Amino acid sequence: MNSLTFKLTNVKYNFMSGQGIHIESIPQLETPILIAGFDGWGNALDVSRAAISYLIREFNAERFAQIDHDLFYRYDEKRPIVNIREGILKDVSIPGGGFYAAKTGTGQRDLVFLRADEPNIFWLHFVDNVLSLCSSLGVKTIISVGAMYDNVLHSDRIVSGTSSDKEFLELLKQKGVMPVNYQGPSSIHSIINSEGRKRGFQCTSLWCHCPYYLQGATHFGILVHIASLLSSLGGFKVNVEELESSWRELNRQIQKLIDNSLELQDMINELRKAKVRGSWANIKDSSKKDKKVIQLQDFLKPG
Repeated sequence: MNSLTFKLTNVKYNFMSGQGIHIESIPQLETPILIAGFDGWGNALDVSRAAISYLIREFNAERFAQIDHDLFYRYDEKRPIVNIREGILKDVSIPGGGFYAAKTGTGQRDLVFLRADEPNIFWLHFVDNVLSLCSSLGVKTIISVGAMYDNVLHSDRIVSGTSSDKEFLELLKQKGVMPVNYQGPSSIHSIINSEGRKRGFQCTSLWCHCPYYLQGATHFGILVHIASLLSSLGGFKVNVEELESSWRELNRQIQKLIDNSLELQDMINELRKAKVRGSWANIKDSSKKDKKVIQLQDFLKPG
């Protein structure tokens, strides 16, 4: 990786009577692309947040800006997380997020990452701040990553998507991404797409489909797929060996749980049969209240 060059600054983008994004320094980038992931409503199996975290770590991306916590988050909706040990308050983690930048290699696009909690309020102002920052960095392409629970198998690698650009949408189809057909409650991804299109950005939102019967851990198999897809779409190379190794171990433990549960086997066979028949829609709206759910954190041991 090439080292980053920063222009030191102390800029704050104005938002109402306060500031929306605190810019610590401005990275010098070549044809950068922004990849965004959010914790919250659209982060099934931690895929959205974990994908961005992995890329930040893999590219040694450096933080250069922070979101102003108090402007976009309601702490009674998403409460700060405290760490208390033996009566001593060690730290408090407040909802928020930050921007990170990384140089890639010769002939590849540089990268900007946004990793944040989905804001609770002032979505349009939040997106305006994000787009203004993108303009100042020379970003013209924005890809956001979301994840939803669905009636799919843990071995499936299903991604659907939207794009503000018809040609890019065709490229998504060529890479196996299904066009989204949906009407209902939305997420910050749609606001980014809508407002970004008005301002001339090429905006794409990718949605990973996660098995509803897995909860409580990161789905490393889907992370392998989405990281590789982002690499292909963004024109950069990424090493996914660590993710593949983590998935092999996680898949082994999932399969062990399934092998020891007739209830889980019946449920998964039902999903497989529906997939073969092409009749996902028949079970799409079925109640999951009585379905067996694997709480992975109850079984999987760290390390």
